Amino acid sequence: MNSKRNVYLDMKSIEETTKILFDHFKHLVTKIETLDVVDAKGRVLAAPAMAAISSPNFHAAAMDGIAVDAKITFGARQDAPITLCPDKNAFWVNTGHAMPKGTNAVIMIEHLHIIDEKSVEIEAPVFPWQHVRKMGEDIVATQLLFPQGHRINSHSLGALLSGGIFKVAVYKQPKVLIIPTGSELKQWHEIKIDQLKPGDVVESNSSVLGGLCEDHGAKFDRHPMLKDNLEKIKKAVETAAKQDYDMICIIGGSSAGSEDFAKPVISSLGEIYVHGVTMMPGKPMMFGKVFDIPIFGIPGYPVSAIVAFELFAGPLLLNMQKLPKKEIISVPVFPARKIASKLGLEEFLRVKIGSVDGKLMASQLPRGSGSITTLTEADGIIRIPTNIEGISENQKVMAQLLRPLSSIENTIVITGSHDNTLDILADQIKGVSGDISVSSSHVGSMGGLMAIKKGTCHMAGAHLLDPEDGSYNISYIKKYLPDQKVWVINLVMRDQGLIVPKGNPENIKSIKDLKDKGLQFINRQPGSGTRILFDYKLKTLGISIHDIQGYENDEYTHMSVAVAVLSGRVDAGLGIQAAARALDLDFIPVVTEEYDLIIPDRFYKTRKIQALLDIIQTKKFQDRIQSLGGYGTQNTGKIIYA
Repeated sequence: MNSKRNVYLDMKSIEETTKILFDHFKHLVTKIETLDVVDAKGRVLAAPAMAAISSPNFHAAAMDGIAVDAKITFGARQDAPITLCPDKNAFWVNTGHAMPKGTNAVIMIEHLHIIDEKSVEIEAPVFPWQHVRKMGEDIVATQLLFPQGHRINSHSLGALLSGGIFKVAVYKQPKVLIIPTGSELKQWHEIKIDQLKPGDVVESNSSVLGGLCEDHGAKFDRHPMLKDNLEKIKKAVETAAKQDYDMICIIGGSSAGSEDFAKPVISSLGEIYVHGVTMMPGKPMMFGKVFDIPIFGIPGYPVSAIVAFELFAGPLLLNMQKLPKKEIISVPVFPARKIASKLGLEEFLRVKIGSVDGKLMASQLPRGSGSITTLTEADGIIRIPTNIEGISENQKVMAQLLRPLSSIENTIVITGSHDNTLDILADQIKGVSGDISVSSSHVGSMGGLMAIKKGTCHMAGAHLLDPEDGSYNISYIKKYLPDQKVWVINLVMRDQGLIVPKGNPENIKSIKDLKDKGLQFINRQPGSGTRILFDYKLKTLGISIHDIQGYENDEYTHMSVAVAVLSGRVDAGLGIQAAARALDLDFIPVVTEEYDLIIPDRFYKTRKIQALLDIIQTKKFQDRIQSLGGYGTQNTGKIIYA
């Protein structure tokens, strides 16, 4: 089996890979085509654009009034007005009208004293060409409007049309063939959700890469999906290379597995230049040529595929059309927590960013190459160089923005315990206040309090039970935030309990059954309110944590716990009823608890926080919460502590 596996060539750095790519293919420029100007927006001129006519191509009135020969107005003053006769020595004109023959100035209508239809008086002279747009004032025939290499934007269209240029020579859009491969893949339009089997994967990469092709000015075709079969993939590539494609992208099969066929396909038909780049995600990326056409082996994991395309294939497509590189806007950010990293690989870390006390705070998202939601949720990307092992908490680093800075400034950063109602809150506030958004990261209730203490969030979600008196959050606030004034606002009351498979096959009735029946459990992370609640319940029942199988295994959200149960990985997990209901699982109630928002006083009266508090008071928001199941809104919006 080992003999069938690919072996990475010597991996190259991003800089080396880019140099090799452009050394081989920088000469590739698409052919030239002639388009109507109105269809050429976004394209690059392949020849200079010289004006065919002047603009304006006649002397034009720049104001409403009467056109005159300026010299007949000389001497007019308030005590000695001059009378003009319309249609004899003065002519009515509107803005944009051609100037009548023999005239060279316009007297604004506001400066006329109309006596009757045949006579008007003026009390001041005008000078030649006053309020007149002279012929060629904007554009003179034969003038160079734009040199070759100019990218046509909306403003350019107006100038070209005004200059009498109705057709332009531009570089053609490159044409890309995308070949998705993988025996496990299923096409979205052929799928019935209830018939998906374990191992089936919805093929999304070809659609994503097709969109990225268009973002880089190219057109694309999608080849019918291919199973992992060397000869079929090879035939598809060979056929495409003999057609009119400017680039080929094979999705999947670029790694080192026994059924990764991108390398043998490319090497048998042409030549491989790079296989493996010292970056994460996207390490297996490869490229080479087949019949002088650039061909990429794009990794199959979604985030890896996007990063590989945007770093290498995308810039090459821009170069083919003589388009400029995409502008990257970076800003200094401060990690909310220490970030570890591997030596030898440049990492592209997706982060959420929020502005707290004038500092842009970055919270890392999960690192999985298959987690495309980490890109849809990300506000920016931090590039961690190959020669460092991580970034310290609050160390200033640069982040490439994926959203406008103005949008980030209007983001409410919520850190702490996970709850499904935060998704509803994020949706509701975006619908009501379009410029305000919510970014929530799930680090547990204690993690939320520590984020407030460090000044890295606007509010925290918490449900910390005090076993001494049964209250929530207040004693922890007094202990860990003694010097901060905060407001505690109830968001919901919610039911916590054991999430178990549909039908409760193990007949679980209480937490005690976890020990008695030797069942596999999934826990929440240390510091989470759910973990604290579970530990408290174990203590009251006299059960040791060592008696619970899986106690040391944890997840960061209620939905992740529910998925672990649904997948059969565990027999039970502690979580909220809404998570169980969302995945059609059974639920054994344990406690009804208080879930609060803890807001530092300095943020409480800001516009975005008050907008959020207004939302949670609305009937629409509370009705949506109730529909999830397992929630009570009797105290929603109530000030618990201040």
